[in-house]
Amino acid sequence: MQELLSIAFALMAGLMMTRVMKRFRLPDVTAYLIAGLLIGPCFLGRLGIPGLGFSSYDELDRLTLISNVALGFIAFSIGNEFRLSALKKTGRQAFIVGVIQACAATALVDVALLLFHLAAPQILSAPAAITLGAIAAATAPAATLMVVRQYKAKGDLTSLLLPIVALDDAVGLVLFAISFGIAKALQSGVIDVYSILVNPCIEIFGSLLLGSVAGYLLTKLETLFHSNTNRLAMTIAFVFLTVALAMLKITAGPVTIGFSSLLVCMMMGTVFCNICPLSEDLMEKSDRWTAPVLVLFFVISGAELELELFSQILVVAIGVIYILTRSAGKYLGAYFSSKATGCSHTVTHYLGITLLPQAGVALGMCVSVHVLGDDGTLIRNIVLFAVLIYELVGPLMTKWALTKAGDIQPMPEEVASRREKKLAEAEPKELLVRIDQKKKQKKS
Repeated sequence: MQELLSIAFALMAGLMMTRVMKRFRLPDVTAYLIAGLLIGPCFLGRLGIPGLGFSSYDELDRLTLISNVALGFIAFSIGNEFRLSALKKTGRQAFIVGVIQACAATALVDVALLLFHLAAPQILSAPAAITLGAIAAATAPAATLMVVRQYKAKGDLTSLLLPIVALDDAVGLVLFAISFGIAKALQSGVIDVYSILVNPCIEIFGSLLLGSVAGYLLTKLETLFHSNTNRLAMTIAFVFLTVALAMLKITAGPVTIGFSSLLVCMMMGTVFCNICPLSEDLMEKSDRWTAPVLVLFFVISGAELELELFSQILVVAIGVIYILTRSAGKYLGAYFSSKATGCSHTVTHYLGITLLPQAGVALGMCVSVHVLGDDGTLIRNIVLFAVLIYELVGPLMTKWALTKAGDIQPMPEEVASRREKKLAEAEPKELLVRIDQKKKQKKS
């Protein structure tokens, strides 16, 4: 009962916080994270009232199932962005820019944090530094798409940005699988060719294979049903099944066959959207159904932020280094790769800025790092800190970059006037006065 009350309270707190954040024009994901922080063990949870927030981190650990399921749906949605029909239009430029800027962000963060490790090994371990570097590659497709759709952005920058954001996360997932495998090997002290190279490669290819099979089977099973409700139920069931299968581990001698739920679900979504004729409609319905699950995921992620860690100045320094080096990697990688591929001046100068937001996928990666113990806790807190910063400034910077590039056009006066008149029906006096004042100012 207590867990159900906590879940209900968390969901309502996240949704109500969006009303508050709307006044500041901040994205919903920021509202969810802040709501989680406020009802977590650091604030409201300290009161110890059953059902009113989360009183301990152990209570949050018992909700891992929600995080795993949400992670699966996030990755499944990313796969939907890899429709071959759309990728053919962007071609070589999107692929080259997407790969280079993701790798550049990872490389810069890795170098900076490994140097920090050499200076303060008691604060930041090598496994934690390597893992944070891999997480740096991921962006926030939801935040970027929100800005594009809200302001109806169209142009060269927007057409290149959307496939890059999807590819960005795919590259990030592969880099994370490799880096995380190396990190686990370093922490365990078992450093050999199998743990460093073979096991990560097996995990990547095994995950892609499992996801491909799951996507094919899902497509075949969808044809057995004529009701969209049943088809949607089958889609959701397959995401649950795939997340469960991704938790399996098979040991054969020195080789351990494991799977990345992110890669598995992403590949399932990719195969499904390309071979199933009903995929577009089902993907859209799936995104709507999973909205409450994603809200809970972000609220729980915010509640897991341990503010006590940031009482150490060196931990804050790690967060600042992560943010600055990741931002530099994203911008410089996008700048030089887009210039090399012959992109326009506006794309070259502003693309990197639009790739700064970071949220869902990065937080999803943090779900796996708990196996690193204290290092995992540090990684999760650094990423949560960075996500809060990025989600505060990232969408605003994306809007600015798209505006400077000419992809966001000022709202036509006729449209603005029409909207104000519609709103005037709800609040006639206030808005009608405002409209009259604007007209007088223009005449004068």
